[in-house]
Amino acid sequence: MTKVNIIPLGDRVLVEPKMTDEKTPAGIIIPDGAAEKQNVGTVIAVGTLEEIKNVKVGDTVLFGYSYEIAKSEGKEYYVIQSKDLFAVLK
Repeated sequence: MTKVNIIPLGDRVLVEPKMTDEKTPAGIIIPDGAAEKQNVGTVIAVGTLEEIKNVKVGDTVLFGYSYEIAKSEGKEYYVIQSKDLFAVLK
């Protein structure tokens, strides 16, 4: 599991976005920047409010486009309010 020096506060979670290249049916790779993004990532840390019960560290989540970007040691993470998490993917 990734360790970072960012601790989300309140009802926020810290998510490491999943960056993947997509392939067309013909096998052509579409770089991440050109593909339509599906916001999926792994929860790295959970905020301090007890109300956050639906997600835990290590969960893969689907989230909306409302987030703040935080950088640590050259990597980009998203700080997302728990209300902007749509689903936990199994």
